[in-house]
Amino acid sequence: MTHTDARVPQTPQATPAGRRLPLLDVLRGVAILGTLMTNVWIFTGPGAEWGALESGMATGPVETTFGVLANGKFLSLLTILFGVGLAIQYDSAKRRGQPWPGRYRWRALFLFAEGTVHFVLVFAWDVLMGYAVTALLVAWLLTRSQRAQRRVMWWAAGIHLAVMGLLTAALASTGDGTDDGVPKDVVDLYAHGSYPAQIAFRLENALALRMEPVLTFFLLIFLFLLGVRLFREGAFGADETGRRLRSRLLAWGIGLGLPLNAAAALAGPDLFLLARYGTAPLLALGYIGLIGAVVDRVRRPGPLMTGLTSVGRMALSGYVVQNALCVLISYGIGLGLAERLDGTGPWWIVALWATVCAFLMAGSTLWLRRFSTGPLESVQKWALRH
Repeated sequence: MTHTDARVPQTPQATPAGRRLPLLDVLRGVAILGTLMTNVWIFTGPGAEWGALESGMATGPVETTFGVLANGKFLSLLTILFGVGLAIQYDSAKRRGQPWPGRYRWRALFLFAEGTVHFVLVFAWDVLMGYAVTALLVAWLLTRSQRAQRRVMWWAAGIHLAVMGLLTAALASTGDGTDDGVPKDVVDLYAHGSYPAQIAFRLENALALRMEPVLTFFLLIFLFLLGVRLFREGAFGADETGRRLRSRLLAWGIGLGLPLNAAAALAGPDLFLLARYGTAPLLALGYIGLIGAVVDRVRRPGPLMTGLTSVGRMALSGYVVQNALCVLISYGIGLGLAERLDGTGPWWIVALWATVCAFLMAGSTLWLRRFSTGPLESVQKWALRH
C-alpha cells in the first residue's frame, strides 16, 4: 500500500467548513432511535443484558417484526455514519493543513473512555468502545491510497462473512443457538439487585459482554470504509448526484435486503448471527435511500423532522440518555417495570420505545434552542481543548 497524504478528493460533498449536510443529521437521529428498537427488548427481557446472550430476542410476531426491521440494521447505519463523520473530519484537517490523524487520536481515545464508562455504569452492549478502536485504524487507513482503502474494505467484508458463516454452521450443528434458561440469580440481579451489584456483574463478565465488537471487528472496518466511500461519492448531498445514488441504495437495499432479512429472521435462532451481522447492513443501505427520498420531498420540516434532526445533532448524548432512561424504567434499581409487566405482552415494550423516542426528540429540540451542542458533546469538546 502506498502512502498518500495528499489530496482530498473533490466531490459534491466538499462543503465549506462548518456547513452541515441536513440529511446526515436526520440519518443519525433515525439511527440512534432505531438502535433502541433492538435494545429495548434487551432492557425488558429476563436477565436483561446477560439474558440477551442466553436467549436472544423473543419470537412473537411483534418481536419478529421489530427484529426484521431493526435488529442490526440501525447499528449498521450508525456505523456507516460514523465512517462518514471520520471522512468529514479528515477532509477538514487536510483543508486546514493540519496533520492527520494528529489530534484525532485523542478524540478516539476519549470516545473509548466514554464507552468504557457507559459500559460499566449503564449498558453492557455499548458500541462506543468498538467504534473508538476501529476509528483509530481507519483514521490511519485514510492516509493511504484509495485503492488500498478499497482493498482493505472488501477483504474485511470477506473475512467477516467467512467468520459469521463458520460460527453459524457451528451453532446449527450443535443446536446451541439459544438457551431459554437464563439463570435465576441473574434474573433476580436485574429485577431486585443493587446498582453496585449490577456494576460488579458487568465487570466480572466483561469478556463475554464485550464479545460483540471483537466478533464484528472486520464488519466495523468494512462499514466505516463504506461510509467514507459513500460520502466521497456524494451519496449524502442534496444535488442530483446524491439523489441518484440514494435511489440505487433504495432499490437494492430494500428490494434485496428486506426479503433476505425476513428470511433470516423467520429461519429461527440458528441464523441469528447472519441476520444481525450478515444481511442487516444491506437493509441499512436501503434505509439511507428511503430516508433520503423522504427528506428530499420535505419542503417545510415539521415536529418529526425537527426532532430527528435534533437527536442527530446530539447523537452521543441521545444514545447514552436513552439507555439510561431504559435502565431506570426497566430494572429494579428504578421502576422495575420489566418484572412488574412480565407476561403482559409486548405492547408495553413498544410503548416504552415510542415514549423514550418522543422524549428524546422533544428534549433535544428544546436543548438545542439554548445550547449549540449536546451535554456530552460539550464535555468532549471541553476535554479535548485541555
